Amino acid sequence: MTRLNDSDLPLALLQFYSTAAYPCSYLPDRQSVSQVAIPPQLVTASIYSDLVHRGFRRSGDFAYRPACAGCHACVPVRVPVDRFAPDRSQRRCLKAHGNLVATELPLQYSAEHFQLYRHYQARRHAGGGMDLDDRQQYTQFLLQSHVDSRLVEFRDDGDLRMVSVIDVLNDGLSSVYTFFDPDIAGASFGTYNILWQIRQCLANDLPHLYLGYWIRDCRKMSYKAHFRPTEGLIDGRWQEINPATTTPTA
Repeated sequence: MTRLNDSDLPLALLQFYSTAAYPCSYLPDRQSVSQVAIPPQLVTASIYSDLVHRGFRRSGDFAYRPACAGCHACVPVRVPVDRFAPDRSQRRCLKAHGNLVATELPLQYSAEHFQLYRHYQARRHAGGGMDLDDRQQYTQFLLQSHVDSRLVEFRDDGDLRMVSVIDVLNDGLSSVYTFFDPDIAGASFGTYNILWQIRQCLANDLPHLYLGYWIRDCRKMSYKAHFRPTEGLIDGRWQEINPATTTPTA
């Protein structure tokens, strides 16, 4: 996986604004506020690496982080890959899905990918809003980027099983989004994808895999705590955390 070059622009050129409050996607009866970096055109790969290190994530063109008053439930997490060792279940997952063939493709629309995305959303996240995404919303979410982003598809004997979008950072990879075939009995595609990304970090001398936000009281986020050791950004410092006890919901 090669890395792209860009000019180093100072973070001082960016401005940050807070969005209006909107319903939280992860905790019921909560309102969320995000801090967004603008203009998005200045968020190059190098600057985005700095932003991710400060707890930001990317959705389409926009880099953001939670800025909810009185709530610190969202913890940015990453895996220090040189210290990671798969447990027994993860080793079984690697073996079970070892026949998947990964191919890096341009960050562009594919009707086959979109069909899988819609099916995944309908089966795994029905009623969450994204199950109603049209082609334009899908494209804006996953296929628009000003940073070094890669689209990787995974096939089994020619059949599409999974698609993942990954950002390449100065000090690691950032896992943006993954969707997969939800109908394969016994499959653990999501787990395999993270393990594959960890291996990509190791192969490219990148020390960290950034997994976005982990919320202790959100079942959808629980899988991120299974890749240990886990480091979280707490009080402005990356430190090893115990997912069983860290950062109770405020």
